[in-house]
This record gives sequence, structure tokens and C-alpha cells, in this order.
Amino acid sequence: MNKPRNAPQLHEYGRADDMARDVATFVADVIHAAIADRGRAVLALPGGRSPVAVFEALARVDAGEADIDWGKVTLFPADDRIVAEDSPLSNVALLRRHFGGTGAQIITLVDSVSEDRTAVAASAEARLSALNWPLDLVWLGMGTDGHTASIFPGPDYDAALADTGPRAVSVLPDPLPPEAPVARITLTRGAIITAKHILLTLSGNEKREVLDRALAEGSASTFPVGRVLSSAHNTPHIYWSQS
Repeated sequence: MNKPRNAPQLHEYGRADDMARDVATFVADVIHAAIADRGRAVLALPGGRSPVAVFEALARVDAGEADIDWGKVTLFPADDRIVAEDSPLSNVALLRRHFGGTGAQIITLVDSVSEDRTAVAASAEARLSALNWPLDLVWLGMGTDGHTASIFPGPDYDAALADTGPRAVSVLPDPLPPEAPVARITLTRGAIITAKHILLTLSGNEKREVLDRALAEGSASTFPVGRVLSSAHNTPHIYWSQS
């Protein structure tokens, strides 16, 4: 078995709302520490339905000695679908709905919808290059197939798993997920694993079984999430709820 260089810390919950509260506090603490250290926090956040409860809790959390100074926070999706922002598939639209009124700077990975997905990725890379790296936090989700961010098997798999090169690449999953059958932009493994903090949240026994197998397989994992977590420069924190 290939163990990760920094074995993840697993936090287990019976109830999703209890987990959401603690994850919100964890994220808020990261933001406070980053602002205190270098005057600004830069975070990559997940999309989909699963983080919504945490987003809602985070928007109202008071962790530490002071409320979050959102004007000193930059947020962007760890991955997004190459769709217009008015699409229900847009991850940056999800961030704007929850954090658009906070004063945080929200950066999009998809500034135009184009069949030239390489050009879309190059534009995303240019915007990301202007940020402070490494990121303060990369918060990931995980699918039942073991993908994380938009690191999917397919013709772009090796590029998405690269440890050097662009921080953002275009991905066309193969097969296309039926719930979102579109091309994507994703942070690469190299961009993710250098983050000061890596957070993975998930729920349900089905995903837990996939996670356990991915962690056991380590760097040789057949699941993208195992390939990513095994290479993390800092200890990943995994929050799992049964419900």
C-alpha cells in the first residue's frame, strides 16, 4: 500500500448539519489566519449541491475573535463547467449567490463559452496566475466515481493530474456525466496539492466506501481523489457525515 506523505485527518459525523457547522468554522479559521499572515485569503471552493449547507453556515459564522473581513477574501471555483453563468450548471454562479453580497472578490474560471476549450483554459490560467500562490485553502468534493474537482478519466486525465505546468486545464470527461454532460475547467493536481490547507467534504456510505478504497490505494489509486490526496504537501482534512 502506498501511504500519502501526509495522511489525512478524518472527522466523522452522524448528521450533516453538525458537520456543516464545524466545516464552516474550519474555513473561517483559515480565512482569519491568512488575513492575519499576509493581509488576504485566497480560497478555491467546490460546486454542486453538497457544499450549500456549509456555504449558508459560513456566511453567518462568527469564528475566532472577529467576523470575517470578506473584503480581504478572494474566492473562485476549484472547477467549473464551460457554460454561461445563468446556467444551473455554473459553479461560479453558485458562489455569487452565496457570497456575492459579502464583499468578497469572486473570480470566474469561464469568461466565455467557446468550443475552443483550450482557449477558455488559457484565460482561466491567466487570471489564476495573478493570485498569491500557494492557495490558503482548496476545498474539494468527491463523486461516487471517485473524481474530485473535475479531474475525470478521459483524454485530459494526465494533464489534470500533472504536478507541473498550468494550474488550470480543460477537461472533457469520458464518459460524460449524465447530470452535466459538458466540458470543464479544473485546477490541476499540482495546483491543489501545494495549498496550505486541503479540505474534502462528503456524505453517505457509498462515497465513504470509495474514499476508504482510494486512501488505501494511495498514489496508485484507480480513483482521482486518491491520486490527489496522496500527493498533498500538507495534511488534508476530510469531513464525512453519514447522512
